[in-house]
Amino acid sequence: MNKILIVDDEAANLRALERLFRQDHSVLTAQSGHEALALLEQHDVALLITAQRMPGMTGIEMLQHTVPLRPHMVRILLTGYTDVSTLIEAVNCGHVYKYVTKPWNNDDLSVTVTRAVEHFEANKSRHNLEMINRRLRERMSEISQLAIQDDELPPPVPAQISYPIPRSSTPSIR
Repeated sequence: MNKILIVDDEAANLRALERLFRQDHSVLTAQSGHEALALLEQHDVALLITAQRMPGMTGIEMLQHTVPLRPHMVRILLTGYTDVSTLIEAVNCGHVYKYVTKPWNNDDLSVTVTRAVEHFEANKSRHNLEMINRRLRERMSEISQLAIQDDELPPPVPAQISYPIPRSSTPSIR
């Protein structure tokens, strides 16, 4: 079961979103960006859903802080304000999977979350395969180096094998 972190300063939104997703996901909640960052240090989270406008730290500011902590985590920005400059900043910083407006439609948001978790799983699998491939390339390089070193060695000296000379049955002449 993947973990989802929901961040919103409005308690009613946190409760509603937690109820929506708790059946299929392990849900963590935070009422501020600082609280969310502390949770991210302790938990491996697949998906972060955050409000944009919160006191102390905006959603985008918080998302920018999450990248070093959880680079593969998927991020959704949730806002009641259709601020075009905020949307452009969110997309340009490259840390937002999707921008969702409030009030949200539960069915649409559920589909978005399902796709976001699938996206996380695909990225996680791709990352794991890349790591395996890197280790295999390193090992192949080591093997190649050993083969080159083996080719540079002088050929082995054949062992001197002596065979007994058979004695003939004819008398030798002296």
